[in-house]
Amino acid sequence: MNNAPPSSSAAFAAFDVSKSDRTDALTVVGLTVTYRIRGRDREVLQDVSFRVRRGEAYGLVGESGCGKSTVAMAAVRYLPRNGKVKAGKIVIAGDDVQKLDADALRHMRANTTSMVYQDPGRALNPSLTIARQVSEAFEAAGIARDEALHRTLDMLKRVRIAAPERVMDSYPHQLSGGMQQRVVIAMALASNPALLILDEPTTGLDATVEAEVLDLVAQLREELGTAVLFISHNLAVIGRMCERVGVLYAGKLVEEGATQDVFTRPRHPYTVGLLRCLPTAGRSKDTERLDTIAGSLPPPGSVTQGCIYADRCRLADDRCRRDAPPPHRLSAAHGDQMSRCHYHERAIELPRATPETLPHHPADACLNGKPSSPVLRAQKLSKTFHVSGAPLVALDDVSIDLARGETLGLVGESGSGKTTLARLMLGLLAPDASSVLELDGAPLAARVTRRSDEQIKSLQIVFQNPDSALNRAHSVKRLIGRALSRLTPLRGAAIDERLGTLTDAVRLPARYLDSRTRQLSGGLKQRVAIARAFAGEPRVVVCDEPTSALDVSVQAAILNLLADLQRERQVSYVFISHDLHVVRYLSDRIAVLYLGRLLEIGPAATVFEGPHHPYTEALLSSAPALNGESRPARIRLSGDLPSAVSPPSGCVFHTRCPRKIGAICEQQPPPFVDAGNDVVHRIRCHIPVEELRTLQAASRETANGDVSGNAGETG
Repeated sequence: MNNAPPSSSAAFAAFDVSKSDRTDALTVVGLTVTYRIRGRDREVLQDVSFRVRRGEAYGLVGESGCGKSTVAMAAVRYLPRNGKVKAGKIVIAGDDVQKLDADALRHMRANTTSMVYQDPGRALNPSLTIARQVSEAFEAAGIARDEALHRTLDMLKRVRIAAPERVMDSYPHQLSGGMQQRVVIAMALASNPALLILDEPTTGLDATVEAEVLDLVAQLREELGTAVLFISHNLAVIGRMCERVGVLYAGKLVEEGATQDVFTRPRHPYTVGLLRCLPTAGRSKDTERLDTIAGSLPPPGSVTQGCIYADRCRLADDRCRRDAPPPHRLSAAHGDQMSRCHYHERAIELPRATPETLPHHPADACLNGKPSSPVLRAQKLSKTFHVSGAPLVALDDVSIDLARGETLGLVGESGSGKTTLARLMLGLLAPDASSVLELDGAPLAARVTRRSDEQIKSLQIVFQNPDSALNRAHSVKRLIGRALSRLTPLRGAAIDERLGTLTDAVRLPARYLDSRTRQLSGGLKQRVAIARAFAGEPRVVVCDEPTSALDVSVQAAILNLLADLQRERQVSYVFISHDLHVVRYLSDRIAVLYLGRLLEIGPAATVFEGPHHPYTEALLSSAPALNGESRPARIRLSGDLPSAVSPPSGCVFHTRCPRKIGAICEQQPPPFVDAGNDVVHRIRCHIPVEELRTLQAASRETANGDVSGNAGETG
């Protein structure tokens, strides 16, 4: 092991910058970026150095606010007006970005570098057809319009868009989120760039679409030789996609190396903490709490001495607070590994920030023996919309019971009916006439406007998008305080005390209480929304993707909070998420929806271990896994979710099912059969349960026996 001098520029002296200009797609050396905030220049990136080789995928991870997106924006000179590169050098495909004039910069953005953002809906013009928008990317390179349209069709086929001719004539709002993201990727790849920057490209996508997008990026990278800078807080995605990874904290690169080395043997306490936050396979709320990272990111430019992570690190001592650690470089199994930590050799021994043992409450005994009468019951719940005069069945004859103190996880692709079911429970939509809703055995009015104050207080929701639920003009203190005054008898100082308890529970720093939500990041907004939902101590909380916008450290704290509140107060959750690892950790039971139909329901462990419905099997195979975790054979579903206006006959899944057994699947609705195992586990499928068990066991054996980890794909 060789320790580098105390300078990151020196740490990267091992490679020659002039040589890097020729061999790397992206070279960043000593990058320091400042934002002008309230009359002061505050450093948001400090002396950052890394390289992305041609054809390589490099991951950049860290919490929101650590500087990941600022790196991307600086690379293509898209910094906001109050931002500037204070020091350092950025080279893309041999060109020094800071020295390019306006014409050269425009050429680089059009031909050398492309960027895919987190929200494809905001990247597409809602008033232009897909054909017009994608063809513009070709026209910018000087290609004639007719030829540009021809290449647009070819590019849409390349990104595996079904019926590309129809999609070309469509507008963005007529496409699913996954289709929109594929269109944006097609636009980004139109110029065959040397560097593709992906900034959280799969956040908010369901498991199957996420897997398809990641497969697409990997395939196109192999075909075109494009280098990828992949920015994400999803460590499992980075582990699947990237050969090397850099970990950013408060604007500094604190660890870097081969992804397998960093994730298997992390050398910085921050990386160790991030990995421990993940709800990986085999962990559940009933066996252990997730570890968290205490505290929060320091404000930009506030740390001037010592290690920037010292205030949150459980290994820190006086040396750490006095002396900034140099970038130690050491040999690892797959290449050099860098760690900016004085105690990198024992970082893996970092003490837990959160006790692993579960807190005990008087309610625990009641939770373990679930009461027979459900707190919330939905019987034959259906919802039909009318689109252009045609009936659209968004939910069809779904029956679900929710026990006191239970979490029911709802999974399925976008458009499967999860959010519609949640809105029906909350009274935000009125179900069809034959539907029945009950709370504690008493009828629950279809519309929230007809429910009693106690019923309204008993059912609350945390939405996926906090922007749609929070008034951007109000302060955080007012938003939570209003909920407390409306839903509780608290007044005056008691409200302030309860507000402090809530904000501490969701790890919302006190300095944000006077901020408007428009001033907050997406993760901070979601914390405000969660605190507001729990203000009135509800009986049932519907969580609609509540952690999709959160960093893994904050996500772990929120999941621990939800589990603790459940043990303390026997609150019940309907938990909707695309992240199957999160669903598995928090849920007692799982319900699988497809095209508005309930295909499977049962205990979480049983549903995940199998046997399961072929659709559930496909969902589980799509979830990315970290190094060391076994992953089932990837099952590719052909085509997109069918239209609910004209659903398939027989089994609604037969048009995409890789295990379809014949005409019976096309002609007859399958029975809802008991899957056995002495638990209430039911599957709606024509294939006998024992045959499903045998087929799926064989698939797992094939996947486990494949040393490359890529064989055994079906469909």
